[in-house]
Amino acid sequence: MDSTIAYFWQQKAMPLFKQGKYEVGMTFIDKAVKYNPERWQRYRAFIKCIFSKQYKDAIIDFTDYQETYGYGFEMDHSYNFYIALSYLQLSEFEKAENLFEKDYERTIDKKGEDWLHHLDLFYYGISKYELKKYEEALVLFDQALERYPQFSDVQYYKTKALYKLGEIEEAESVYKSAKENARKGFSINEDNVVYERYPYQVRWN
Repeated sequence: MDSTIAYFWQQKAMPLFKQGKYEVGMTFIDKAVKYNPERWQRYRAFIKCIFSKQYKDAIIDFTDYQETYGYGFEMDHSYNFYIALSYLQLSEFEKAENLFEKDYERTIDKKGEDWLHHLDLFYYGISKYELKKYEEALVLFDQALERYPQFSDVQYYKTKALYKLGEIEEAESVYKSAKENARKGFSINEDNVVYERYPYQVRWN
């Protein structure tokens, strides 16, 4: 096997990440990036954000990649989505909010509202919630629920926002629905959720 074939190194790394062996896997994905950065640097940044939780490194990788190759997507979400998600996890909520807002506006401008993704809306709403902008958070949570009505994690945080606003009766109704949908398995539905718990994903048990 030619060691310069980047795909070979990525294939060696992938099962290790799925087993939680992040440090070992990262040595292989680093080699994939070395031989083909245009293809694998954005993947490495994704791994750092979702799998190994190296949020500062994920921001560096995605920012550098975007400056070099331009705006784009990895695993169905924009690079800015993952940068903003990393800022959320670093408790830098204003930075997260600003990036989610830019992506929200870009999507509407380029594609239209129908292209807004329920997960993007959820995390944009979370950034508002963390900044105590509860009414604005509710607008985004409702937009997410329009696209994925059984999304229990959104319903859970909608409940919390409603409580903050004193809407107790509605909050209790939404919470009841959230628990039922969670029991049925309606949660974050990204492919890699079988390997990793996503940020703000609710633990019900």
